[in-house]
Amino acid sequence: MNVLFLCTGNSCRSLISEATFNHLAPAGWHAISAGSQPTGVLNAQALALLASKGIATDGYYSKSWNDLPFTPDIVITVCGSAAGETCPAYLGSVLRAHWGVDDPSHVVGTQAEIDAAFERAYRLLRGRIEAFLALPLDQLATDRAAFKQALDRIGQLEAQ
Repeated sequence: MNVLFLCTGNSCRSLISEATFNHLAPAGWHAISAGSQPTGVLNAQALALLASKGIATDGYYSKSWNDLPFTPDIVITVCGSAAGETCPAYLGSVLRAHWGVDDPSHVVGTQAEIDAAFERAYRLLRGRIEAFLALPLDQLATDRAAFKQALDRIGQLEAQ
């Protein structure tokens, strides 16, 4: 099963989601990330955060949703509401869910405040990914409506 984590720039939140999902996912499940308007560069602080968590990012890069090597089965948008951010709408016939997360790369403040924003985004995304992977995936794979409901509920979870 292929999961696409999608946002606008594909430099921070979708990268964190892709790398964390692939780090935790069972065999046969794979994530990729993309953006509707990719920056072309991965956020250095997001890369450092993932490295500090022991999560590999080798081979990851900022890419357009037009350049995907496969059609995803599930698309999860991770755009937040800060600064009126517009989330891209993937129009393919896939299972879709929205897991809004404010972009830590837009936080202005002390380094400690910026670090805290990145840590919060990571904890929120990791918690949601762990909840996703704890679902009865084999059962839900045959019930799209129930799978969508479960993914939508997960999108409402807050960071612990």
